[in-house]
Amino acid sequence: MRITPADLVPDPLSLDLQLAPGVIDFAPDVRQTSPLKVRGAADRIEEHIGPRQVVEDIRLRATLKGDFELLCARCLDPIAYRADQTFDLIFRPSGNDAEAGERAISEAETEIGYYEQSGLLLEDVVREQVLLSLPDRSLCREDCKGLCAHCGGNLNETACNCSDEIVDPRWGALQGLGAVRADGK
Repeated sequence: MRITPADLVPDPLSLDLQLAPGVIDFAPDVRQTSPLKVRGAADRIEEHIGPRQVVEDIRLRATLKGDFELLCARCLDPIAYRADQTFDLIFRPSGNDAEAGERAISEAETEIGYYEQSGLLLEDVVREQVLLSLPDRSLCREDCKGLCAHCGGNLNETACNCSDEIVDPRWGALQGLGAVRADGK
């Protein structure tokens, strides 16, 4: 859904959407498992930055709720995750704050996003908010043993019989040299 400042005149745009799984591609290790509910409103904010210059910002206030499946960071087993996020964001037309050269930005400016001339794509905002809500590292359980580094087996399910000392086959031709030197020959 594309939102433009013209869509927000004369009244704010009410949002009450259900995004089906697969509509938004979140990440390779994140899968949406239920409809994602987005409820809120988009408002137009006029910002006067000069005697005759007005910038049309879009303020997006909404709540999103939905179920996801993440992968365990150690064993790659799926983990259920419930996203329940409220956000209040301001978007300004892109290029509006552009100045030549480098400059410091204020803390308030870090809270501003930008939209293209064609408008703000709601799905992009929702995707970003879901990804920001995810835990830094997801584990199926605190004592997850992960995968065997040699065979890839899930150590939570089976005991691995892989040798701890795996020899790189490229060094195989040199293995016999150590034994000869140890005997003094």
